[in-house]
Amino acid sequence: MRFISRLLAPLVFVVAYALFRSSIQQKSLKKHNFVMKLFRFCADNGHKKALSVYGHLLHFKGDGIQNRIQGGIYLQQAAEKGDEKAQYQMGRIFENGYEHYFQPDAEKSLSFYTKAAEQGHQLAIKRLVDTYAQGELEQVADPLKADYWRAKQSLL
Repeated sequence: MRFISRLLAPLVFVVAYALFRSSIQQKSLKKHNFVMKLFRFCADNGHKKALSVYGHLLHFKGDGIQNRIQGGIYLQQAAEKGDEKAQYQMGRIFENGYEHYFQPDAEKSLSFYTKAAEQGHQLAIKRLVDTYAQGELEQVADPLKADYWRAKQSLL
């Protein structure tokens, strides 16, 4: 059964995302709950984009700390699968920490920012420019690295 669920997850995600973006019944609680269940199904079956979208919705828009922590967990899974938006968000989460679950960790934060920046994520690149220019995230100021990321920024 798990194999079939994993095969269906990409198709279910396309449907869920289309419903999510649709203007039909935009304020409907039933639609919202249904779409969230679809996203959760896809995320629980390892779909990278679903992990990112569902994690983002839970972490930034969810009700209560437990939902926000669970959103962070989904985001971390998406980031580890290579989703650049989730990598950037995990950089932010580990930079600032969140509740008791995500302790501030400059090394993890820098790692996630770097992974996102290497994929061209503009905000991650900007954060690395600032980090190396000003010596943040437990890094010594390094003008060469700051210039490297500035050059990447100007190419995009």
